[in-house]
Amino acid sequence: MELRTLSRLAVPAAAALLALTTACTAGTVQGRPGASGLRDPYFPKAGNGGYQIDHYGLDLDYDPADGELNGTAVITARAEQGLSSFNLDLSGLDVEGVTVQGADARYNRTGRELTVRPAKDLKKGEVFRTEIDYRGKPKPITDADGSKEGWITTADGAVGVGEPVGSMAWFPGNHHPSDKAAYDITLTVPKGYEAVSNGELGSRTDTADGRTEFVWHSREPMASYLATAAIGKFEVTTGRTPSGVALYEAVAPGEAAASAPALARLPEIVEWGSRRFGPYPFGTAGAIVLPADSLSYALETQTKPVFSGAPDEKLVLHETAHQWFGDSVSPKSWKDMWLNEGFATYAEWLWSEDHGGTTAQQYFDAFLAGDTSVDKEADSDWDAFPPADPPAAKDISESPVYIRGAMVLQRIRQEVGDEKFFALLRGWAADHRDGNASTADFTAYAERKTGHDLKKVWDVWLYGEGRPK
Repeated sequence: MELRTLSRLAVPAAAALLALTTACTAGTVQGRPGASGLRDPYFPKAGNGGYQIDHYGLDLDYDPADGELNGTAVITARAEQGLSSFNLDLSGLDVEGVTVQGADARYNRTGRELTVRPAKDLKKGEVFRTEIDYRGKPKPITDADGSKEGWITTADGAVGVGEPVGSMAWFPGNHHPSDKAAYDITLTVPKGYEAVSNGELGSRTDTADGRTEFVWHSREPMASYLATAAIGKFEVTTGRTPSGVALYEAVAPGEAAASAPALARLPEIVEWGSRRFGPYPFGTAGAIVLPADSLSYALETQTKPVFSGAPDEKLVLHETAHQWFGDSVSPKSWKDMWLNEGFATYAEWLWSEDHGGTTAQQYFDAFLAGDTSVDKEADSDWDAFPPADPPAAKDISESPVYIRGAMVLQRIRQEVGDEKFFALLRGWAADHRDGNASTADFTAYAERKTGHDLKKVWDVWLYGEGRPK
């Protein structure tokens, strides 16, 4: 994501649930309820415990004329404990039916939690299939920093964007970055509209009732906040990078001319990133450019970043760098955001350095000195808090996570030298590909990979209070 401009069960209930569970299993309780949240430091109710999802199959029908979404979600998951019930995150929308393993399941809604009680308890290790039919007019979610996410209507359609928890506005799921899964997303829209999602377009079919069905497949694991569905009157172009990565760009017609220069650099950016960070982690790359002012930010949705209005080269570079750092290697919790944003910001500095512009060291020095002639953000509050410890949810997209996070990387480079530093970047992306990682994972990996004691860097720059020196 780009740096946002906006500052951004009680005993009686448990007893009742136990009674229900006992009734379902003929008096023998084989499972227990899965947790209704994963206790993330900033979003404690995000995600759910007791299972891990392997695959989402989403079949969505949307009409921009009335804003109505009709959806079926088929979720394949593995029970990590015996389960008498489990939760899914879902904001708004009306649930019309739920089955688990093909049998009707009881369910109830409390706030953003959908609690599902299978007809038969699930055993630990069991792979189970849940199907949810739902409908309604999805709404945006307001973040702690005041920005909007979730399902956003645009001038000619709509877009689903999910960082940090907005994906629950358009499909039920385990909406925490620690639970990554493969996706198949089918979008059916009125003829004349394009419908774009993550991964590769498997088919595009005009139906007998005057609609068009788009089938998208994402084989690599994806955190749900990186899923997207964009509907609009896009101009679509396709191609390949020199090394063969497929490209798919969907651009609002009014933004096409202004977007062209930056998007023309995308093949080069993908090839450059593959040299600096290791092979591009997905089979396809691209971009979705919405009408201007659709959003107040850009987002690194997997394989096809979303831009609100025409992006510049720097922004395309930043969101594409996230495909390695944030998308392929995803955070274990939202406290680890600097592993996304600090790395993508540092990628901006490296791109400039490698193309004859300001070097990473010059950016570092400029922020220390507050030299806005080098970077207009140099006098920002980049030192307001440690990048690995934002004070609150509203702060996870603030300047220290980006800028000071990038400065942590430059301090490592200063300590270990270029050869070991760039081996560290490539190794981190390769060894954690398709997975999740925490700040503690990174600090341990960096010391092991470089053979250097970096405790002072962590103490002063990553976790230290006040302005580093």
